[in-house]
Amino acid sequence: MREPPERLRKPQSDPAQREMSLGMPYLRALERAGALPVVVPPLGAEALERLLDVVDGVCFSGGPDIHPSAYGARPHPQLGPTEPELDEFELTLARAADRCRIPVLAICRGAQLVNVARGGTLIQDLPAIGTEIEHRQHAPGDALTHAVSVDPGSLLAGILGWSEGSVNSFHHQAVERLGDGLRVTARAPDGVIEAYEAPDRPFLVAVQWHAEYLVALPQHAPLFAAFVAAAQGAERSAWALT
Repeated sequence: MREPPERLRKPQSDPAQREMSLGMPYLRALERAGALPVVVPPLGAEALERLLDVVDGVCFSGGPDIHPSAYGARPHPQLGPTEPELDEFELTLARAADRCRIPVLAICRGAQLVNVARGGTLIQDLPAIGTEIEHRQHAPGDALTHAVSVDPGSLLAGILGWSEGSVNSFHHQAVERLGDGLRVTARAPDGVIEAYEAPDRPFLVAVQWHAEYLVALPQHAPLFAAFVAAAQGAERSAWALT
């Protein structure tokens, strides 16, 4: 994600400027699973072509709300900060990686973004629909705060090794209408979609919870390991931006 100057604490010698911001837990989780993570800034289409020629997988992280114009909706009054330029880049990247059959792991905002990339829509403000679960927890990131039920026949269940478990939760948006070709694989007790996958792809797995904080837990560590293993063995299709 990108941060505006007013949210950054910079040395006095550095002018205020927009910068990228990504939590280290993502990078540590990928490294722990055997990957060499590289953070990608918003790039143009020509750079994306070269990028997808050399990377083995794409992990979409959490971040700001996705602007509803990306899926043809009007902003909700409780819509949080958005970065439409970042949305445009990441949607382009998600669609290109999808077409190239590059393994994709999508987390929180990333899960919402990949859903939009496949034509889905989002619930812009979960509290507005009266959910019974606090999806934006105040406990630390490694605290498990609500249950999820995972489809026993899903790729996700096969990776994690369980169908009933607990996750953390730091979001106020979620998948509403599922995108084309996607399959719901996990829900919270209030019915909110917590995970989905694409049966037509070797590895496209999206989870709403922040899995990067949970890799020290045996029941959650296999997710990043499976993503990295899929990336190491990936056979990609030809690049196609359109």
